[in-house]
Amino acid sequence: MPVFTANRISSEQNMLYPDMLEINDTGVVFYKGYVFGYKTIIIDACNIASVSASAGLFFVDIIIASKGGEWIRARGFNKSKARSIINCVEAIIR
Repeated sequence: MPVFTANRISSEQNMLYPDMLEINDTGVVFYKGYVFGYKTIIIDACNIASVSASAGLFFVDIIIASKGGEWIRARGFNKSKARSIINCVEAIIR
């Protein structure tokens, strides 16, 4: 399944280490890089409660919420990538 990488010019947080979403049959994996280390959040497909998008003028943020209250906010995707991400996530939770 696909790995989606945010645009590097979308915000100061994505300049060096862009957000990445990996979507596979078992769930969603979110990678957020930092200068020292990284953060990974994994939400299993059976625990995904919703997926939504927050669109700005140029870029879209993807919000994936779990049934347990955990959530992912991946920032800085273009609109076509955002549509693809939402379609992939909806496909695995059906």
